[in-house]
Amino acid sequence: MVNDIIADSLTRIRNASMRRLEYTTLYYAKIVVSILEVFKTKGFIKDYKVNDKDGKQSISVQLAYDERGYSVISEVKRISKPGRRVYKSRNELKRFKNGYGTIVVSTSKGVIANEDAYKANVGGEALCSIW
Repeated sequence: MVNDIIADSLTRIRNASMRRLEYTTLYYAKIVVSILEVFKTKGFIKDYKVNDKDGKQSISVQLAYDERGYSVISEVKRISKPGRRVYKSRNELKRFKNGYGTIVVSTSKGVIANEDAYKANVGGEALCSIW
């Protein structure tokens, strides 16, 4: 059993991109699907698909690479952990890595990117960062 499903998912994505795999498989959770939706919108992954096999759900993620074959993901990191939650106000979410990176934030408006949270005038729990 996995205690931190988000950290496990980020590690699987990081390892697959380092090995230049086309696909990787993650455990299913609604929060992971929300994070993957932000990654897809920002262009860090190509696509994802929820699979249902014998009543067990999993997520298949297609990773994105540039024209030279390098991964678009330089670094993916868990910010808020089960032992230490990290909350950010609206002003702390303005920019990350000069606009090249994204912080995924869990807000009252859902799981969204830091730029969207800043525009919506909300703060929340900083789940992870990617650039």
